[in-house]
Amino acid sequence: MMTFNLWHSGLLGKMSPLEILLQFIMCFVIAFLVESFIVGPIARKIAFSLPFEKSNKMLGVLAMSFVMVIGMVLIMSLYGMVSAYLADQLNGASVLRTYLHTIARNFSLGLPYQLIILGPLVRYVFGKFIKDNRPVACC
Repeated sequence: MMTFNLWHSGLLGKMSPLEILLQFIMCFVIAFLVESFIVGPIARKIAFSLPFEKSNKMLGVLAMSFVMVIGMVLIMSLYGMVSAYLADQLNGASVLRTYLHTIARNFSLGLPYQLIILGPLVRYVFGKFIKDNRPVACC
């Protein structure tokens, strides 16, 4: 998402590789902390309080993914706006209008990306590691 937003704002070609790497590291750390301590716990409570059949694993995954994407898009779009403001990249544009536009753009990319590509890939990879990583009996 960070690369997409840098490209969309025309900054990808203007930044050095070191600046892009630093942006990526800062964005990763902030996203990790936000997801781990704010959005994840709240999304879990919201998703599993929704009225759906809890025994249906697919509905649980979809509900959790949808709520997580909403939370992460709202907060990380705000992070992007603060970063753009601090770098003087808003060029006098309305902060609210730019924030709403950023939310719409990130949500329209983030939700399909999470549901179609990243979510299934992560579930597959972690499923392989968790199921195949059983303790071995000694002696």
